[in-house]
Amino acid sequence: MKRTQVILSTFLSVCAIAMPAFAVTYDVVINNGRVIDPETKFDAVANVGVKDGKIAVITNKQIKGKETVEAKGMVVAPGFIDTHFHWQTPIGYRVGLREGMTSAMDFEAGCAGSYISAWYKAREGVTQSNYGCAVSHELARSMVLDGRLSDEIYLRGPIAALEARKKSGWSVTRPNLEQGNAILEELDKGLQAGAPGIGSTVGYMREGVSSREMFEVQKVAARYGRPTGAHTRYTLGNDTTENNGAQELIANAMALGAPAIVLHFNNPGWRLAHEMISRLQSQGFNIWGEVYPYAAGSTTVNASFLQPDSWVEQMGNRYEDTVQDPVTGKFYTLETFKADTASNPTKPIVVFKMPAEDPPKWLTLKGVTVASDALGAEPYFGPWDIPLEKIGNMHPRAAGTRGATIRLGREHNIPIMQLISILSYNAAKHLGDTGLKAMQERGRIQKGMVADIVVFDPEHFTDNATYEKGALPSTGMKAVLVNGQVALRDDKVLPVFAGQPIRFEPEAKPRFEPISLEGWNAQFSTGMPDTFTGAFPKDGGK
Repeated sequence: MKRTQVILSTFLSVCAIAMPAFAVTYDVVINNGRVIDPETKFDAVANVGVKDGKIAVITNKQIKGKETVEAKGMVVAPGFIDTHFHWQTPIGYRVGLREGMTSAMDFEAGCAGSYISAWYKAREGVTQSNYGCAVSHELARSMVLDGRLSDEIYLRGPIAALEARKKSGWSVTRPNLEQGNAILEELDKGLQAGAPGIGSTVGYMREGVSSREMFEVQKVAARYGRPTGAHTRYTLGNDTTENNGAQELIANAMALGAPAIVLHFNNPGWRLAHEMISRLQSQGFNIWGEVYPYAAGSTTVNASFLQPDSWVEQMGNRYEDTVQDPVTGKFYTLETFKADTASNPTKPIVVFKMPAEDPPKWLTLKGVTVASDALGAEPYFGPWDIPLEKIGNMHPRAAGTRGATIRLGREHNIPIMQLISILSYNAAKHLGDTGLKAMQERGRIQKGMVADIVVFDPEHFTDNATYEKGALPSTGMKAVLVNGQVALRDDKVLPVFAGQPIRFEPEAKPRFEPISLEGWNAQFSTGMPDTFTGAFPKDGGK
C-alpha cells in the first residue's frame, strides 16, 4: 500500500471513531472535495460532515446532509484567518467573506481599551465573519494626549483612528509619568475585557514613543501572556531601519517572555526579518510575521514617514513615482501632496514601495501569515449588502488578498498546502498557543474542530481587484461555512450572521501595575541623570 493510502486510511479511521452509523443526517455535507489540513498534512479526496457547528466526520464513505455542497474538483480547507483587518464593518465582512475570510481580527490599529466590551457586544448576532480586535496603543495615546472622542467614534473600532489622527499629539508627544501610566492603564482595560492582544502603530509615532514606552506597552500584554502586534518603528524605511524596528519588538518580546507579531514585514530588508523570525521559531519563541501579496501598501496621507523631510529628503523617493491617489488614479506631486495633507489629512493613499517580483517570494516563506491590512473606502458603515460600486476605490488588498494569494501560488507553482498554511493554520496555531481557545479549534479540518470551511476551485479562484478598481471582489469561491452555517454559495454572500467573537474571557481584576518614577530610579546607580531614568520623563520630554 502506498504511503498516501496508509495516511488516508489511518486518518479516516480516526475521524470515524465514535460515529455509530453513517445513517446520521448531518447539517451540512461537503462531498468529493480535496480535503487539506495543514496541521496533519492530510491531503486526500473525502467527504466532510458538519453537525452543530463542528466537523463531525471526515470519511470516504457516503454521507447525507440537510444541505449538501458538491465539491468535486474543489479544495476543501479551513476558513481563512486575517489578523490585520481594519475594515470591521458590515460591508467589510461581506467583502472578506467573498474570498473565504471566516475570521477577521485587527492586531495593528486596534480598538480603544475602554470600549472593547461594547465593541464586541455591538457585533453579537449581526456579523457574518468571526470578529476580534486587539487593544489600541495609538488610541490610548490619543485619549490621553489629545482628549477623548465620542462613544460613537470609539465603537467604530480601528476606523476610529481616522478621526483621532486629525490631531497630532498621539504621534509626536512624549508623555510624562502620569500620562504614561494612563496610557498603559487604558491598554490594560482592554486586555482585562478579553482583547486578544495589543496593537501598536509605533511606526507612526516614532517621535513620541520612547524605547522605554514600547517596552512597557509590551509588558502590559506580557502580564496576560498575549501578543503585541506592531507596525514597527521606522516602517516605512530602508533595509537597515526596517529591521531595527523589528528587532526592537522582538528583543522586547524575548526579554518579557511574550508573543509578538511583526506586522507586514514585506518591506526593504524582508529576508533578514524572516530569518530572525524563523530562527526564533525554531528555538520555541512564539514570534511570527505577516505579509500581503502586493508590491504597494496603503496608509493615510499624513503618515509621518511620508512627509517630505522623510520620504523625499532622507529616503530619496519621488511622489510622482511612488504615492498615488486611489480616487483619481493620479500620482502626487510635492505640491498636491502638501495640499491634500492640509485639507484631508486622513485620506487613504497608495504607496508603491517594493519590486513587483517580490510578492510571490513572500508566499513561499515558512512560518508567516497572510493578512490584508484591509481598509475600505466610504461609506464605512453602510449596510452589508450595499452595491460594491457605491463604496469607492481603495487598495486592491481589501478585496483581493486571498484571491491574489491563490492566483500567485498557481502561477508560480507554490504548493497548495503552503498557501493554506499561511492563509489559515499558521495564524490559528500561533494565537492558539497564547491560550486563545477560539483559535485552538479553528484553522484545521479535523473532527471536533469548528466548521469554518472554504470550498474553492484551485484553478479559477482569483482576485479581480486592481489599483484602478480596488473594490472588485474575488471569484471562484464555491462555498464558505462560518461556524457550520453556509454563508456563501457560488460567489454569493447569504444573509447568514453566524460570526462568533475571537477573544479571551474577561477577567474580574486588572493586572495593571503603575510605574513609579522612584522605583525606576532605584534600578540605576545614583550618579545617573534624571533624564535617563524612569519610564517617562517628568516634563514629558519637552
